[in-house]
Amino acid sequence: MGSYNSRVLDIKIDRKLKSAGGILLKGARFCGKTTTAMQHVASMVRFDESEHIRQQATLMPQIVLQGETPRLIDEWQLVPSIWNAVRSEIDRRTAKGQFILTGSASPSDDISAHTGAGRIARLTLRTMSLAESGDSIKSVNFWDLFTKDTQIGGLGGAEIEDYAHLIVRGGMPALIKETPEIAQEAMLDYVENIAYVDMRTLATPPTPERIATLIRSLARNIATEASLEKLASETGISDKSSIAASTVRKYLDQLSEIFVLEEMPAWRTHIRSSVQQRVKPKWHFVDTSIAAAALLIMPNALLNDFDAFGLFFESMAVRDLRVYADALNGKAYHYRDSSGLEIDTIVELPNETWAAFEIKLGSTESINEAAVNLQKLLTRLTPEKAAQCASLNVLIAGNSSYTRADKINVVSLGHLFVKCP
Repeated sequence: MGSYNSRVLDIKIDRKLKSAGGILLKGARFCGKTTTAMQHVASMVRFDESEHIRQQATLMPQIVLQGETPRLIDEWQLVPSIWNAVRSEIDRRTAKGQFILTGSASPSDDISAHTGAGRIARLTLRTMSLAESGDSIKSVNFWDLFTKDTQIGGLGGAEIEDYAHLIVRGGMPALIKETPEIAQEAMLDYVENIAYVDMRTLATPPTPERIATLIRSLARNIATEASLEKLASETGISDKSSIAASTVRKYLDQLSEIFVLEEMPAWRTHIRSSVQQRVKPKWHFVDTSIAAAALLIMPNALLNDFDAFGLFFESMAVRDLRVYADALNGKAYHYRDSSGLEIDTIVELPNETWAAFEIKLGSTESINEAAVNLQKLLTRLTPEKAAQCASLNVLIAGNSSYTRADKINVVSLGHLFVKCP
């Protein structure tokens, strides 16, 4: 096996193997699940290798479950019945760290409803953040942004042209050393397979041509709150809005089921009575390279269209924030209210401490506007919720990180990493 880029999730995998009988490692196809799992196991079986192995797993699951532990069951969803066999074997052995199951689909409710506490922990592996792919200089620890009044700083690393390349290249592990041109050639096949191969694994697969059109529509509306009706209209699903909206929602859920798409929910929190929150979600591809390939966008096109560049950069930044938030057991949300105030990302930890992020390319004017929005946010919240704010941050496509006089952090995306104390 070649060199391995450490993943943020590695530490959580080690911890879960000590606390649960098994791990379900979920994530998009090509995101590195098998390679990452192999760093933590003593033996493995791959269900995608042959029909014989799948038949054996169906008829005599005990045979494929035997081996040194932890044991990797790769592409488990090709033999769905193995889920209950693993669960039963964990119960029989009464030991931790027995199995890691990897796959590009979630178990259906009927087979996962009886997993039981302490049996199978679920972890999601995302595509590589800039810290994981080696494109961050790692001068700003994400953890520090959840400690009040911490001063941050950093200089150097990726410049604006580099971010355009990183958006198109994406964070698929096998492509991080490739040029944007080569990476996009691979991602063109990836996008086609979503519609014509991956979706066929679902219980009720949609029409491939319609999914391909929806993917392009989502790419055009990346990092926005595009309505279901708008997506339906662009996809040509139906003239009846209610039917179209429900159909699009079903397709979005199916794309989420195979980890191509991820919903960013609205932040529901305590606000002052004079303000109403908007709760429409945003949709982001698991990786910007998917959207870039769907629209055949190359770095020069982004550099010539800063509006599109800003939206694609926001989506890439959201990917990284989610990766780093996962390490802290945090969740990412967006905020918009009836006054028109919008904050790109709120990361909230289990103890309800939170940090806000406005995501901008990095001009002085845009940074100042973002700082004003962040300060406005505090006035919308109850005093109790405002007091739980650890930091306000402007995340930029620049190469300089610093804390302003008003205590708002300006953070280069190419400086972030996460290391827990």
